[in-house]
Amino acid sequence: MASSAPLKGSELIDCARANGEQGIEVAAYRCGYGNDLARFEQQLREAGQHIGVEINGFDDLVNNRQGNEQRGVVIAPDTPSQL
Repeated sequence: MASSAPLKGSELIDCARANGEQGIEVAAYRCGYGNDLARFEQQLREAGQHIGVEINGFDDLVNNRQGNEQRGVVIAPDTPSQL
């Protein structure tokens, strides 16, 4: 569902991250920016500055999230008999 007014601050960052997998166009629309992708990314940068996080654009939110999901090491036996 799209926001009736453009979101700002941490609400904008949360919305953009939540819709990141659908792409920038969908995220911008759902965050209240319609087709104005340049304004959407500018507001993301400003929201990041406000909370003390460097956000250069939408891709920073999506790539950061994917990177976090891929971290870690799986430690498990090769077969159930090796338990």
